[in-house]
Amino acid sequence: MSVEYDHPAELLSAGASRRTFLRAAAISAAGAALAACAPRAAGDVQTKVLRVAWGGAPATLDPLTASADVEIAFLNAVYDYLIDVDSQSNLVPRLATDWAVSDDGLIYTLTIAEGVKFHDGSDLTLGDILWTFDRLQSDGPTADLYARVASVESGEGNTIIFKLTEPNPDFLYDLSDNHAFILKADALNIGEEFNGTGPFKLEEYTLEDRAIFKANPDYFGGAPGLDLEFIFFADAEAAANALRDGSVDMLLRMDTPTFQAFAGQEGFQAINIPTNGHDLIRLRADRGPGQNELVRQAFKHATNRQEIFEQVQLGYGAVGRDTPIGPLYGPFYTEDIPLPEHDPQKARDLLTQAGYPDGLEMKLYVPNSGSRPDLAQKLAAQWAEAGINVTIELQEEAQYYADDGWLEVDLGITGWGSRPTPQFYLNVAYKTGAQWNEAHFSDPELDDLIDQAAVTVDEVERAAIYRDIQRVLIERGPVLIPYFFAQFGVYAAGVSGVNLHPFAGRTRFDGATTA
Repeated sequence: MSVEYDHPAELLSAGASRRTFLRAAAISAAGAALAACAPRAAGDVQTKVLRVAWGGAPATLDPLTASADVEIAFLNAVYDYLIDVDSQSNLVPRLATDWAVSDDGLIYTLTIAEGVKFHDGSDLTLGDILWTFDRLQSDGPTADLYARVASVESGEGNTIIFKLTEPNPDFLYDLSDNHAFILKADALNIGEEFNGTGPFKLEEYTLEDRAIFKANPDYFGGAPGLDLEFIFFADAEAAANALRDGSVDMLLRMDTPTFQAFAGQEGFQAINIPTNGHDLIRLRADRGPGQNELVRQAFKHATNRQEIFEQVQLGYGAVGRDTPIGPLYGPFYTEDIPLPEHDPQKARDLLTQAGYPDGLEMKLYVPNSGSRPDLAQKLAAQWAEAGINVTIELQEEAQYYADDGWLEVDLGITGWGSRPTPQFYLNVAYKTGAQWNEAHFSDPELDDLIDQAAVTVDEVERAAIYRDIQRVLIERGPVLIPYFFAQFGVYAAGVSGVNLHPFAGRTRFDGATTA
């Protein structure tokens, strides 16, 4: 979704047995041996290492399907995007040094940096970019995202040309999508071998334990000043304790109480920033109770969003309005459409009208990450007042997301990471048949509005379309979004040069320094 997708894997506690896989950083056609296996020569200088704690381990490292913060962070260290998005949601150069757009908005010409090399020493070519985008257009959520790309071609000099079938005011942001890492053409064993152009070379990867990266001295953007280590923890408490005892230098993504425990403590920098990320509660709209619009309305009336925001998020972030279009989207966001008021009795009456006079019994599937378990408990308590009784099925994230189980359940919670534009969510999760339409919602008016918004360049006209989209989702959508969460990061006092990103996995570490 990511989406923030906290992909859960079967995480093992410290000291338990682990299966270990070592990956070479530089991959030749026949494979390469790990540099980490060689002993240091006498007199070698020990490079400083930034140690980052993550609550959870990668479940998949194929850029096409990766989505969890820890997965995107891993890939972001090893590979490059054409265009990046900074912590303020500004477009910034990466492999593309600059770009131009035709007057009709259909042709995008990107100039690619010269002298870029993969970790195996081979040169980045335009053919590598063409091959990567052919793959991105063929499968996964990016197939929807790039559906309006008519062609990708080599241009004059070191340029790549994207030709669109229709104008897309968000296209440069689409090129910065989480999955759009540039791979070497005809790469094999993607997700198991890692030959990127990025600022760090993978030296060692121990499944469910850690990943060790060495600074890439030949990085075209400037060699990082330190090495990097990701340490994977089974739970947030273990990660927080590692930060407290100095075993790690940084912790990204945590529940609100953990963040509050660090705020104001000497020796730590506790940082929080607003985001467009949100926790989504949704009903399957194609089967079971969720097919009935009255049931969907009952869930809305049974939910007290303000209370959830105050008690689960403790006031960090913003109250949600059952749509992915939040206050950070400025003129695209509106509060003109009234939300269904919290009214348990009205919810009961709606269930009776829908044919459920004795209420509902359902399972609520919840990934075990962040504040989502707390959210589930609060929802269960509120809904019980309206006759909606749920059994909470708490699951490790990686398994929940990795096997697409989250797309199948009738009632579930999903963490969606922050994106710089609202159109991403609409294209991949709300349009009929979209790859990540987890509610399986199909609404002709909504589909038409999403298509209009995708090609409307005038901001005022686009804002009016987004207002109608919010109306549809508030009135009859099978989704609840009680809040937009803040992004949390806690750094040791000596860490600098790391700007926390709204999508934590997009935080860059190549400019980091440590005391």
